[in-house]
Parts: sequence; structure tokens; C-alpha cells
Amino acid sequence: MSPRDSGAPPPERSPQDHHPEPEVLSGSSWNSGATVPPRRPLFVRRPALRWAFPAAVLVVALTIGGVSRFLTAADASPALPPRTAAQLLVDLQTAVPHPLSGTVVQKSDLGLPNFSGSGSQGSSDFTSMLTGTHTLRVWYGGEDKQRVALVGSLGESDVVRNGNDVWTWSSQKNEATHTRLTDEDLKKVQPSGTPLPSTPQEAADQALAAISPTTEVTTDGTAKVAGRAAYELVLKPKDRASRVGQVRLAIDADKKMPLRVQLYARDASKPAFEVGFTQVSFSAPDPAQFTFTPPPGATVNEQPVAAAEHPAIKDRLTVVGSGWTRVGILSGLGSSGSGDDRAKSMLDLLPKVSGSWGSGRLLESDLLCAVLTDDGRLVFGAVDPERLYEAAKR
Repeated sequence: MSPRDSGAPPPERSPQDHHPEPEVLSGSSWNSGATVPPRRPLFVRRPALRWAFPAAVLVVALTIGGVSRFLTAADASPALPPRTAAQLLVDLQTAVPHPLSGTVVQKSDLGLPNFSGSGSQGSSDFTSMLTGTHTLRVWYGGEDKQRVALVGSLGESDVVRNGNDVWTWSSQKNEATHTRLTDEDLKKVQPSGTPLPSTPQEAADQALAAISPTTEVTTDGTAKVAGRAAYELVLKPKDRASRVGQVRLAIDADKKMPLRVQLYARDASKPAFEVGFTQVSFSAPDPAQFTFTPPPGATVNEQPVAAAEHPAIKDRLTVVGSGWTRVGILSGLGSSGSGDDRAKSMLDLLPKVSGSWGSGRLLESDLLCAVLTDDGRLVFGAVDPERLYEAAKR
């Protein structure tokens, strides 16, 4: 199928509704001490996510900080049989992935500059997803058949996996990239994709990975998302040193999969990041959705696996601390004064900071803080700057 005819329904729009602080229902609070079945690593358990929706450095920051409501439909909260927080966690961990297709809206209000170099609202460049509101169409046909399309007013970008073939496509650039993977590659490589979670399932997996004794897990009634009844599960850090206030998951009452995930900064009334379905169908997608054919005249690049993976990142990443207040230190980035002119001009707008740890530039938002040091390190986390400075001394 040509990428110019993706065939997905148009996105639904729905108003934002207000949620009070979550009430802890009788018998529904779970403080990370409940017994739940052991689970395989999340990206082993859901290889579709490992391939179609990999995370870049900012996602590492969100995960280290303990990750990631305007998509809620206006319908009244549905009446559902009560379920405890522990039961909902088991539901998420044991749910069977279903074939599906649908429309997802992702909203990022992280207080970050627009790194994409284009208007974030209309761009179809995946890097634009760091800021603004974006519409994606998603198809899941099984562990080896996935597709996500970022739709903007300026074009469309796709990531398509069909068996061992992975294609990326940009209509703005009229350019396609193809990577052929061996079975061994499937175990270790993540082709480039979106810089933030692109589906509720990926965002939920990252949030669940952060559960520890430092997390309070509660329920907060029910909701309607994409026209479907859902339970609401709330994860809250116990440590006030974290800038994460809460993570809210809307879990489909029938399919047991997340329909929406919202990440709130500390003391915030609106989410800093959210991703959720506005329309979803659990019918098997047309197999043609996973067959990519570059349009006539398009530039096609063959990319070897070695170029698609980034093993050096994990080798250069150090994690300091634990729980929701962990700090990541990524080395080898070059000094805060180096880089292209646009990047340097953006850095020059950030305040200078210095101390016994060294000096650099500080990027601070309600949710995240990061310091790019003059000696070429990125120190980041969902914590206050003082925590970053302490970590930078190491």
C-alpha cells in the first residue's frame, strides 16, 4: 500500500474534563507490596512496542524519573464492577495483545523548546512530537506486523514493520529508508522511531516499569475513552523530591489494555504529557497496511542494521540514585558551546549555572530538569536542579 493512502478514520475530538485528586477506594490502594505475577521484561513481552515505538533520550529521562486529560469523552463515567489496584495491575500484565487499528492523539507540554525546527502542530516529522499536539494512526497485526503514521498538515511520516523488513517514510522529504533484519537483530536492535511514547501501551509499560516501594498505586473510578468503558489507575511517587505528581492510566474494561496514559507534574492540574486513543477498533487490520511501496520518484535508502542501532548511548549512560528521583548522566555530547548554529543559539538562551560540580546551561520545566555541562555531559531527571548538581559531582 502506498503511504499516501493510509485508510485510517479521521481523529475524534473530545473536550478536556477535570479530575480531582484521586480518591483511594476501599480496598483498592496498593503500595507496591501486593503480590502480582512475575512478568517478563516489558519489551520482550510486547515486541510490537519494542519495534514500532522505540524511545529516544528524552524517553530515557521520563523513564528514569518514573514516567509517563484532554482526550476523555464527555460521557458520564460508566458503571463497572469494582476492581482493586492490584487486580488492575494483574490485568495489565496478563492481557493478551489484540489486533487493532485506531487514531491516537499525543499531547506534549513539557516546557521544552521546539527541537524539530518546524512548527510542531503541522509537522509530520517525528522529532516534532517533543512539543505540541499530534495525531497518529496505528495498526497492530501481531508481533511482526505494526505500523504507525504521524499525520500533519504538512505531510505524513510512517514506521512500518512487516516481518524482518522495517521501513520509515517521510512524505515531506519524499524519502524512504529500508532496513532488513535477521532473527538475531530482532533480539537487540531498535530502529529509529518516535521520541516519545506513541501509544498508550508503550507509555503504560514505561510507567509500570517504575513501580517500586516508592510508589503509591490507587484506583480512581471509571472513565469513557474512545467510546469505551475504562478503569482509572493512578501511580504517585511517595518522594516529594520527584517532579512527577502522578501517572494516570485508563484501562479498557474488556480488553484489559491501556486506552490512555497521562503524566502530571508535581502539584499540576493539567497533564504535561498524554497519549490516548480517540478511536479504536479491535478487528484485524487489512494486511495491506503492512505492505509498504515507495511512491514513484521517492528516494530510497538501504540502511544496514549497524547504522540503525545506537549501542554507544547505553555505554555512555550512567544512572545515579533509584526510584522516581533517579538522575541520568549521558557523556560524550560535546561542550555546551559546540554544535550547529541553531542549537547553539537555543543553548545561549538558557541560563548559565556553575558550582563545585562544574558549569553549564540549565533547562528547567515543571516536570523535567537537565544540565548540559561545559565538559559535554547531559545530566537529567524529573527532579530539582540541586539533585542534578549533586549527581554531576560524580
